[in-house]
Amino acid sequence: MAGSRLERIGTIYSRTAGLIQSGALNWADRPLWYDIYEAFPPKEEPRYDRPAPNMKLKQIFYKEDRIRAMFHRNNKHIGATNMFNHNYKTLTQRFIDTYQKVEQQYAGNATEEQIYKEAIGILKSEFESKKEKAAVEHEEESVSLSSQFRQAQSALDAQAKSKINLDVGDIFKN
Repeated sequence: MAGSRLERIGTIYSRTAGLIQSGALNWADRPLWYDIYEAFPPKEEPRYDRPAPNMKLKQIFYKEDRIRAMFHRNNKHIGATNMFNHNYKTLTQRFIDTYQKVEQQYAGNATEEQIYKEAIGILKSEFESKKEKAAVEHEEESVSLSSQFRQAQSALDAQAKSKINLDVGDIFKN
């Protein structure tokens, strides 16, 4: 019986239709695609033994695909990308944009390797400048936080001195 589930014996549609006709599958429990298949049947039945159509497939490659492939071939450990955050461009997209700008500057007078190296250099310098800027901001923030902490600590010390001194024994007396 399990052998009848093979794709060689009928299509998924013919098997489902057979189950419905025999009563093994209730009409109300039919799959979602069943009504669509009946309304819009394919021109040729999708069988496993049907020969593949002899048609030439178009190669869909964009210029950016070649640049992206070059970038990922030479930089294997890029890291993960958060696909839900649309507020910033990925490292790959920033590289493609930089590469295209450099390529326009050279106007076809440089090789791909030269353009690649210059684009990588620009990205590295941008990364380092952002890193330095973040370090400076972090230092300024830590200095301001430490001064705020000192002020808050001195205020707490002043409050502690002004409070009434209590004895633990006085608290538990009845």
